[in-house]
Amino acid sequence: METVKPYQGWNSYDYYCTQVREEEVLANAKVMAEKLKPFGWEYVVIDISWYEREAGSRSREFQYLPFAELCMDAYSRLIPDPERFPSSLGPAGEVLGFGPLAEKIHEMGLKFGIHIMRGIPRLAAHGHMPVLISEDAETVDAAEIADPSNICSWNPYMYGLRTTHPAAQSYYDSILRLYASWGVDYIKCDDICREDAPSAHEEIAMLHRAIKRCGRDIVLSLSPGPARIEEAEHYATHANLWRITDDFWDTWPLLKEMFRRCEMWQGKATPGHYPDLDMLPVGIIGGCFGEKKPRRTGFSEEEQRTMMTLWCLFGAPLMIGGELTMLDDFSLDLLTRREVLDLLPLGLYARQLRRSSEEAVWVSADPAGGPAYLAFFNLADEERAMNFWTAELINRGIYTGSTDTYREIWTGLEGRSAGGAIALSVPAHGVRLLRLG
Repeated sequence: METVKPYQGWNSYDYYCTQVREEEVLANAKVMAEKLKPFGWEYVVIDISWYEREAGSRSREFQYLPFAELCMDAYSRLIPDPERFPSSLGPAGEVLGFGPLAEKIHEMGLKFGIHIMRGIPRLAAHGHMPVLISEDAETVDAAEIADPSNICSWNPYMYGLRTTHPAAQSYYDSILRLYASWGVDYIKCDDICREDAPSAHEEIAMLHRAIKRCGRDIVLSLSPGPARIEEAEHYATHANLWRITDDFWDTWPLLKEMFRRCEMWQGKATPGHYPDLDMLPVGIIGGCFGEKKPRRTGFSEEEQRTMMTLWCLFGAPLMIGGELTMLDDFSLDLLTRREVLDLLPLGLYARQLRRSSEEAVWVSADPAGGPAYLAFFNLADEERAMNFWTAELINRGIYTGSTDTYREIWTGLEGRSAGGAIALSVPAHGVRLLRLG
């Protein structure tokens, strides 16, 4: 599935972890439709454990409960927990899955996504449940395609697949047909991107094939990272986005590290296929590992502008992690700065010009024409004077337009270069984003 700019949406994990409920998903979707959709935000994604009964009931001990009861249909496919997602069951108890919820989200003009884990439920293999291998209900025993030595190191739900078994592809085909029938537009597959298990490389390709066969355009997101740079072509061939970091939370060291990761992955995106920097922990978030009390993001306002600028300049997919029903004015402004969001498609051309422990400078300019954007990032713990000679843009063939004047996008302040030099004072952990010309 191709697009002219990276994907934008909301994911339930940063606030709800494993415990989001149907009414909460709809409440966040309503805010997105009313306040964010005009600015390109459109995907509503339910993260992990939507199929687990009593998810989070022992969260102080386990993020993912060992030997948890998982909801499955008759063919080893996970289905929503009806206690948290009541519309997933019809009036006679028939399984409707996420179809009714997806329909409501589509009616808002939005798109719907879900999280899945790589592989097949362990409970299906232990119970010798059937797996569909054809549309006329021919089946195979789940234990035949499950590899009990192929497990996730941090989650107890699944076994990886015996990818050489001819029916292994059929399992992915069957779940994708089911998701397509529900109206799913986006799948985030976990325990696959960094290829911890030897089978993960092929399972990425299997998911891609299953999506191509399911009859619906579905975005494929791979998680968690860090993705392997030597696998860049494989990711871009088979997925739409792939995580280049592990879970990203609201601490300055993690944000500062993103400049190194972006430097490594710059130039690897193509239209519809993007390195992913993970979610934006803005506004009010929650947390996992026993921490359920809502809290304001740990990022300062300057750090949030730095984050948003880097994500947009780099051309990263944008997934909001904060609770949308609690958006404050600052967060809403941060997420709806149209001129900053307009940088997203230019991420294909964005480059880091320099980086040290104290600063980084990025540039973005469409080679077909238009303005250039220059970003000064202060990575130091105190305010810092930064400067740049604009002749470098010409010498490196990046931009040949006027550099005499500039406008800082976040503040609106205007200025002029002096003898080809731009000198600015940048606050600690902050950014100055300039539109040249």
